[in-house]
Amino acid sequence: MIASYKDEDTERFAMGVRVRRFIPFERVALRKIRQLQVCASLDDLRVPPGNRLEALKGDRAGQYSIRVNERYRVCFEWRQGMAWNVEIVDYHK
Repeated sequence: MIASYKDEDTERFAMGVRVRRFIPFERVALRKIRQLQVCASLDDLRVPPGNRLEALKGDRAGQYSIRVNERYRVCFEWRQGMAWNVEIVDYHK
């Protein structure tokens, strides 16, 4: 379940609004957001393996990510069985 979003674009996108910067990969990104909305544990995100669930380090310590594609990730914090501060980010910027 998603408890909160980190930015307005990701929240609007999750509510069904088309966001210009997400258009090139919106089908995959929406599928990843839906997975977060229905998962009950982090282990639920390990399938499919293409999610590549990983704990982040450095300035993103405490966060997890699942891959949208080679460049973009859905990043979030996992607390109390919910995803917090969910955002779709260009991971390499």
